[in-house]
Order: sequence, then C-alpha cells, then structure tokens
Amino acid sequence: MSMIIKKRDSSIKNIRKVAVSFLLLFCCVCLVSAQKEERKQVRSGNSLYKSEKFTESEVAYRKALDVNPRSIEGTYNLGNSLYKQKKFQEAAEQYQLLAGQAEKVMETKDGQAKMAEVFHNLGNVCMQAKDYGKSIAAYRQSLRLNPSDNETRYNLALAQKLYQDQQNEDQNQQNKEDKQENQDNKDDQQQQQQQQQDDQQQNKTQEQEQQNEQMSKDNAQQMLDAFLQDEKDTQEKVKKAQQQQQQRRKIDKQW
Repeated sequence: MSMIIKKRDSSIKNIRKVAVSFLLLFCCVCLVSAQKEERKQVRSGNSLYKSEKFTESEVAYRKALDVNPRSIEGTYNLGNSLYKQKKFQEAAEQYQLLAGQAEKVMETKDGQAKMAEVFHNLGNVCMQAKDYGKSIAAYRQSLRLNPSDNETRYNLALAQKLYQDQQNEDQNQQNKEDKQENQDNKDDQQQQQQQQQDDQQQNKTQEQEQQNEQMSKDNAQQMLDAFLQDEKDTQEKVKKAQQQQQQRRKIDKQW
C-alpha cells in the first residue's frame, strides 16, 4: 500500500515539473515573439523616419511601445519623430521618460550619446515654449555628456541671452506696471482731494444759501413789523386827532 502511494507522489511531482517546464517554455516563446515584434516595429519606424515619413514612423514606434512600454529605443525614436512633427509637448513627455531612467539608458549601446541628444532636444522643446530657464538646464546636461557638441553650446549661449532679455523685459514690464500703479494712486488722491474741495464748496454754498434765506426771512419779518408799527402809529394818530376834534366840539357847545 505504501509503495503505491510513493509511486503516486512521484508521478505528481513529475507532472508538476513538466507543467512548470512547459510554462517556462511558453513564457520564453512569448517573450522572444514580443521582442521580435518590437524590433520589427522599431526597424519599420526607423525606415520611415529616414524617409522623412514622420507621421507613419510615429505609428510604428507606438506599436513597438504597445508590445514593450519600457522600450528605450522605441521611446527615444518616438520622441524624435514627434519632435520632427513639431509636436513639442508630446516629444518632451517622451524625453522626460528617458531622463527618468538615464542610468538604464547609459548602459545601452551609444547610451551616453543618446542621452546627450535627448537633453539637447529637450532644451530645444523648452526653447520653443520660451521656457529659457529649463532649456539652459537641459543644454548644460547635454554638454556634460557630450562636451564637444558645438550646436548645443551655441544653443546654450542663445538660451542664456534670451533668458536675460526675458528677465529684462519682465523687469521693465514690472517697472511700467509699478509706475502706472503709482500714477493711478496719484490720480486717485487728486480726485479725492478735488472731491473734498467740491464737497466743501458745495457745503459752503448751501450754508450761504441758508444764510441768505434766513436773512430774507428776517428782512421780511422786519418789514412786516415796521409796516405794522407804522399802521399802529397811524391808527393812534387818527384816534388822537379824533379825540382832539371831539374835545373842540364840546368846547364850542359850551360857548
């Protein structure tokens, strides 16, 4: 009975070994097939790129990356293809991917030269976007990898000049804005002062009008009082004259 169990265990182990071997073989076949497909698409892209068919080469390189998203050659060539089509932002994304794995790229054939070109092109992309600070950093990195590249050295000098011009222009613009702001503040102050003067003049005018109105009322009252007084005086004179006349009549009767 124990012999039968041992034979079964041995058979199961053999089956497992065969399954693992088959699985490993299948994985190797798939890997080799994927590598062949990747190389095929990269070679196709390279051929189209040399023929300046950059749109078609982009498609081929993207197919290579579909098979192997971490393909250094596919990423590098796709970036160049996009750059030739003036798709600078998309090209920059590919170059940034390579910059993020620079050590791995450097281990490949012509890796240092490729990374120098990556940073050179990345500098050009930043120049197109007028981001001169980043372009200067990229060109410097490229020259560290390839100090003899005169084109990169020229681009670096140009980027530094444009960066300085940009800084000066920004400073001039800031000074202009500050001057305008100061002028606006001065105008506001003058306007406030003028408004205050106008308000004071208006208040003064209103006070004068009120005074004149009060004076007119006072004058009218004085005139009325004078008229009433004259009327009273006249009535008193008339009354007094009447009284005198009555007294004369009495005297005449007595005589």
